[in-house]
Amino acid sequence: VQLQASGGGLVQAGGSLRLSCAASGRTFSNYHMGWFRQAPGKARAWITTILKSGDMTYYADTVQGRFTISRDNAKNTVYLQMNNLKPEDTAVYFCAATQSSRVVANRKFDYWGQGTQVTVSS
Repeated sequence: VQLQASGGGLVQAGGSLRLSCAASGRTFSNYHMGWFRQAPGKARAWITTILKSGDMTYYADTVQGRFTISRDNAKNTVYLQMNNLKPEDTAVYFCAATQSSRVVANRKFDYWGQGTQVTVSS
């Protein structure tokens, strides 16, 4: 499956952005999807996962209550709604996909998008 992330940009603290990740090449509804981010000088970090059915979601503590992951299987797209953004949310955001049923436990994904930059100014 090929993934294309978009929607990043520059926003002031307290603002919102919605990222999109369009999938192609395989049956999107067969894949669990996730978002990660990588800040300058830091390792890539898991943010959130949504299962292939869309009925279960999981979040890192750092974004719980501010970010929402969703998916539209008819549009082959997963979204990340980011509200109340903070300067520490500045990073390159990546979407990812996997068919593994162990993704909830191990947060490991097999396919990656190219990343989209999010910059939050104070």
